Parts: sequence; C-alpha cells; structure tokens
Amino acid sequence: MPVRATDQPQDPAAASAAIPPPDPNRDPPHDLFTPAFHQRPHTALAKLRDTAPAVPVMTPNGLRTWLITGYEDARALLADPRLSKDMRIGKDLIPRNFADPAKQAEFLQEAGERSQFPHVLSVHMLDSDPPDHTRLRRLVGRAFTARRVESLRPRITELTDELLAGIAAHERIDLMEALAFPVPFTVICWLLGVPPQDRADFRRWSNLLVSGAGTEEVRDASADMIGYLRAQIAAKRSSPADDMLSDLILARDDGDRLTEDELLSMAFLLLVAGHETTVNLIGNGALALLTHPQVRERLLADDALWPAAVEEFLRYDGPVANATWRFTTEPVQVGEVVIPEGEFVSISIGAAGRDPRRYPDPDRLDIDRPGTAGLAFGHGIHHCLGAPLARLEGRIVLGRLFARLPGLRLAADPAELRWRSSLMMRGLEELPVLTA
Repeated sequence: MPVRATDQPQDPAAASAAIPPPDPNRDPPHDLFTPAFHQRPHTALAKLRDTAPAVPVMTPNGLRTWLITGYEDARALLADPRLSKDMRIGKDLIPRNFADPAKQAEFLQEAGERSQFPHVLSVHMLDSDPPDHTRLRRLVGRAFTARRVESLRPRITELTDELLAGIAAHERIDLMEALAFPVPFTVICWLLGVPPQDRADFRRWSNLLVSGAGTEEVRDASADMIGYLRAQIAAKRSSPADDMLSDLILARDDGDRLTEDELLSMAFLLLVAGHETTVNLIGNGALALLTHPQVRERLLADDALWPAAVEEFLRYDGPVANATWRFTTEPVQVGEVVIPEGEFVSISIGAAGRDPRRYPDPDRLDIDRPGTAGLAFGHGIHHCLGAPLARLEGRIVLGRLFARLPGLRLAADPAELRWRSSLMMRGLEELPVLTA
C-alpha cells in the first residue's frame, strides 16, 4: 500500500536510495508552464497526476520543483511541518535547485534588492514558519478583522453598482477590465490607503511580480514596489490614517510590533494577494456562468445557492494555480516517491480541485456538489487570512452582475480566450462580453 504524504518513512535514507532524485542531465524536469499549458492546464495536470504523485517540473524562471497534483497529498503537504516556508533559509537553496544553468548563472550574478527574489519582500507570515509565523499572523490579525471585512459590504455593493451602470451603457466590453479587476483592486487600495494617482503603477508591478518570470522587468518592478512601500510607510507613520497600513504600524501584542522590514513585506503581501486572487475568482466565476446557462438560471431564481456556487467556482477553475513555495527540511515520501531534503515543492491547487478521487466527475460544474470546500485558500496555519473578503467580493460582484445584466453573453469562442501566463495565478487576460 503506498505511503501517503502524511506518513513519515520508516527509513528516510533507505527510501531515498530506493527512489533517487532526478538527475537534471539524465532525467530533466518537465518544462510544463508553457503558453499552451496555461491555455488548457487541466488535461496536462490530469496526465501528470496519473504518472506519479510528485513530478519534477521547471518553473518559468528556471528552478526545479516537485509538483503535487493529488487532493489528499496536496492537503497533507500544505499542513506538513517538514515543508518549510522560511525563505531566510530557502533562499540559500535556490542556486543549487536551478534546472537551467543559464538562469542559475544569472541568479548568482544578482544580489540584494536587484535579485528576482528580493528578501525584503519575503519577511511576512506567508514566507515564515512558527514561531515567527504565529507572531506575525497574530499582529496582522489585529488589523484584518472580521468586523472590518463586513463593514466593507455596503461600499463594495455601491462600487459594483456604479461599475455595472457604466457597463450597461456599452454593447460590448471587457469584463476583466471593467469589473473583475477594479472592484477587488479598489477595495484593497481602500484598506491600505493607496491613493488613486498611485494605483496604475501598483497594478503594473503586481502583474509582473506574480508572473513567475525572472526578467529584468520583474526585478525593476520589485525595486519600484519596495521604494514605493517604504515611502508609504514613512508617510503613514508620521500621519496615521483610518486604513489598515496605519493599523499595522500601530499594532502591538504585549509590547511586540512589526519591524520596518516586516511592515514593508506585509504591505506587499496584502496589496498583491489582497486583490489578485479575487480578480480571478470573479473572472473565472463569470466565465463559468456564461458557459453554463442552466446553473446561471438556478442562481438567479434562488439567491440561497450563491455560497455553494462560489465554493464550486473556487474548485472548478479556481484563482490560484499553485500554492506559494515550500521546501523540504528532510526527505518526504509522497506515495511511492521520495522528495529529498532541500528541494522545492509546488502544490497544484488547480490539479487538486480536479482530482477524481476527491471529486467525482471533476470536470463538471456542479453547485450541488457535497463537500465542495477545497484548497483554493490553502490549508493549515497558512490558510489565507483574506479568504472571507474574497468570498464576500465574489458573491456580491457575481450576484449583482447577472441580476443587473440578465442578457449578458460571451462575445468570443471560449476556446479562443487567452489565459495569463502565471505560475501562481489562474486568470483570464480578457473576458469580452455582449451586454444585451
């Protein structure tokens, strides 16, 4: 019987010897994340899931990582303490895990803030382990409260209705640009006090940083984002406002508070993660309903079905393609495969959501599916703190969109829609629609 990811191997050294790690010269990792893959990932991921529970792949920036595709293995590894997220340690593992020698050489030439992995943007709770993670999450939780999230409901509703009024005046429009992006982006800017005149720059930086590419343009975006956030923190420190960034600066717990670098890193995490996921939840959910008219009709007839529908959208074509980085602190056995110590692991949230062992007939959109709640927002201590806000925005925006524009329909063949080339996110570049 295969050993699952939650089980420690009886003899890790013997297990590692039995199944050696891949030799990049003899057994190169799959060059998986191509433009063709991003267009239709589910078929490729299903084939990988049938091949092995953990498969070596190469990321767009040339790193080798082990891709996990099964639901049970993904859930177990998301909460497995043998997989660390402490990038103070993980950054030292990067050079030896490059699958592309040219990218390795490029990385070794870069240092400090010009690195494609700037350390100062990784001093947050998502890139840390206990006890640091526990401390950081407690401090951030004092600013990101359920009451603050719920207080946004009327403003989100009002913003959505304003945008829909503008959309209704056009015969054809890109729903990503007109609705899916501006709502969550504006909301997170409200929360952190980003003024309107700065938002175009922030949007460009964010798109580059989540692309997973190791280009000069991405390094420029990292440096620009760091400089901007440092200036914002200094301004809020001298003149606090009624926003979350000011609250983070002032947050204390028994005398403890966030350091300057922790503030910068947390602001970066909240700005990027706080809108990217929800943009794609809205876009992917809208596409699902535009291509499943019977489901859409049921939701219009019964408002009580929306919470289950949002969970099914998160499973069916969720906004997160792969969970953020982890690395092994000792050999970890996943089924019949042993991942050696000191190697990176990517957990495919998209593949886990289509695992037929967890979800029968997984390629079918089914809002009546029992036990749909999945891994879209992670699992364990790193479960997304902003999940309630994302669900609230998705429910409001999608519900009001189709109630306000019942004749909405796609203006393109679904097969011709273009998906973003992103290692982390699963989202559309455009979603052209006809409003009547």
